[in-house]
Parts: sequence; structure tokens; C-alpha cells
Amino acid sequence: MRPRRPPRAAGRRPRATARRALAELELIAAIEAALEDRSGRLVRWTGDDAAVVRAAPFAVTSIDTMVEGSHFRLSTHSPADVGWKALAGALSDLAAMGAQPGEAYVSLVLPAGFEGALELVEAMEILAADCGATIAGGDVVSGPALVVTVAVTGWAESEAELVGRDGARPGELIAVSGVLGGSEAGRRLLERGEREPAELVARHLRPRPRLREGRALARAGASAMIDLSDGVATDARHVAERSGVELRIELRLLPLAPGVTPEEAAVGGDDYELLVTVPPERRASAEAAVALTWIGTTAEGAGLVLLGPRGPVEGLTGYEHA
Repeated sequence: MRPRRPPRAAGRRPRATARRALAELELIAAIEAALEDRSGRLVRWTGDDAAVVRAAPFAVTSIDTMVEGSHFRLSTHSPADVGWKALAGALSDLAAMGAQPGEAYVSLVLPAGFEGALELVEAMEILAADCGATIAGGDVVSGPALVVTVAVTGWAESEAELVGRDGARPGELIAVSGVLGGSEAGRRLLERGEREPAELVARHLRPRPRLREGRALARAGASAMIDLSDGVATDARHVAERSGVELRIELRLLPLAPGVTPEEAAVGGDDYELLVTVPPERRASAEAAVALTWIGTTAEGAGLVLLGPRGPVEGLTGYEHA
């Protein structure tokens, strides 16, 4: 059985309406018209009380919430930026597990008079299309502030395809994808009313989940993996604690966004790059799969050690959730 609502014609994109606050039923209809089924698993989706999905053997599920004033400000983020970033953050959790992206479910709390709801969802749909995900349902309610919650489901054919935080062992290598610190640098620019360098602003407003890289690293033999949503100084510590090993990271080896110091790169959040541990014998396979920067090693012990020119550097922490 195919989804009850026929899919849009290939290549058709939703057309943004004039910016105005839409009535609830009008908004829901506009959102449904903007979405496209690209999963191949949907039996029923928008238009029904719940989505029905053909399952693979293993479902990988995560949920993220972004709240105006805590995670973004509408003075610096457009509604499209908010939607993009909310979906990117949720999909990044699937990337960190090495999962194939599947369906996303979006809940919106809209303050009175908010005019950007459709713009927000259309940006989500563009990112979903780029990532091969499908926005399969959700909810819209009114409230005192803009809140976006995104639940995502990824899929895997076997447990062996997936990577957690708890697989690192002593004597392994630590690497990261991409460059670090750019999102936090972009946030600071926006807070000052600046939008240059545009590269840094874009890394904050429109991050890209590393789904392809996550799947490739899982296939290449990564032992543990995490996305850098809260910064190396916090997220690497999660891997150390879950794996029961010590992670030793050299700050001088961190790949830096333009104008960012190693210390700033270690504590800056929202980069959504991947930190991975790899057995030495799998290094060549990991390098062939993804462009990586090797930043340290694992050892017997516990916790995270950040090493500067004169030894361990204390007091560096990434973003901490309230």
C-alpha cells in the first residue's frame, strides 16, 4: 500500500507563501503540501493520526528540542535557520551511530503572531531532501515561545552496522572530521550584529549532519563515535566515561576554523562534526572512507585529558545543558 496522499511530481518544490501568521488548519494543509515521501518505507503519513512505516531490523531513534532564547534567538536566526538547525541537530545523532536516515517527526510550539512557520518547515524539507530523510508527521500548537522538537528514526540491517560511545579500547587512535570552533565563532559574530566571515556564520546557522561520514566510519571499523554538538571538551569526555578508558587529546592537533584558537575549538558547541576512535589496524580504512584529523590516543584509565604545550590543560568544558 502506498501513502494515502499522492507524492508531488518529481522536482517540484514547495512555493513559499507571503509571510503571515496562518490559521492552524491552513498551516497544516500548507505543511502537508510542502513535504515529500522519499523513504520508500511509508505506508501512511501526514493526513492520518499516526505514521505507519515498514521497519528494518533495527530502528535508531533520537529526539531533540530547540527553544527560543536558549538555543537560538529570532533576532539572529530566520525561521528557516531555526528549522534547518533543529533537523540538523536531530539527524546528527543518527550520523554519530552510523545509521541510515529515515523519518523525522516535527512538533512546533508557535507564539502568537509568528509568521514564519511554513518557512521553517520548508527549510527542514530542503535539508531532509539533501540527506535522504522524510518528514513523516508532527504537531502544531500555540505557546509563549517558539519551540521546535524533532524526533528522528534511522535504520540498520544489523547491530554490527551501528557504533556507540562505549566501544573505545586502550591503544586506539582518536580523530575528528572537518574543522572545529566555527559555529561558536559564527554565534559570536551574530551576537555582535556582524555577518562576516560568512563561512563562520553559515556554520552556526546551517550546520550539516555528517550522515555519509558516520556510515562510512562505521563500515571502516570505528570502535566509538559521537557528534560534537557540545564541544570536544564535553563530548570526548562522554566517550571516555562510557568506554571506561582515558582519552588523551592534543589541543595543537585540533583542526581549526578560521580565526579560532585551539582552546576555543575545544569548548565550542554546535559543530556537529564527528569524533571517532579507531583501532590502529583500521586507520588506513578510516582515512580512505573519510577525511580525518588525528588528534590523540586512548589509554588505560578514565576521563579526558586535554594536552597543551606544557602538559594537561584544566578547566576547559563545552556546553552544559541546564
